[in-house]
Amino acid sequence: MTVPAEFVAQITKCQRHLHAFILSMVWNPAEADDVLQETNLALWEKVTEFDASRPFLPWAMRFAQFQAMAWLKRHKRQRLVFDDDLAKLLADEAAMHEPAFDVRQHALASCLQKLPSEQRKLIARRYEPGASVNAMAEKAKTTAKAVSDKLRRIRHALLECIEKTISEGAFA
Repeated sequence: MTVPAEFVAQITKCQRHLHAFILSMVWNPAEADDVLQETNLALWEKVTEFDASRPFLPWAMRFAQFQAMAWLKRHKRQRLVFDDDLAKLLADEAAMHEPAFDVRQHALASCLQKLPSEQRKLIARRYEPGASVNAMAEKAKTTAKAVSDKLRRIRHALLECIEKTISEGAFA
């Protein structure tokens, strides 16, 4: 069986959306990674049901919803378990906001490129897997507060840039 290229493009494009949605339900990044992999497997198993004329993200989020709920049932230690109606509502809401998310994501990419190289590298280092402010401070021979303050200023500048870029309609 040949997998449609559009399916591959869509499943690749929606990984962050799916991970964020799953994380909102399981609250643990490593466990959300596992649920995302289970979701991807379920999507691949249902590739023959893929309809390129319909929105992919809502379809994929249903799989994520079911996988996350199954995970929650297997791991009863979670104190808060969403019922099916709430999980469906969250999936619908996330799918509805996909276009705005894409605009913000493009604006962020543009604004990151406008940062001075040193600031861009600092942000990239902070979001590497396993990175911590304390480790960054130790490596830079400074305090964690100094690194946190610098990151906060960079994030604030990025937020202002994103809002300005969107209000100017650069990615609308």
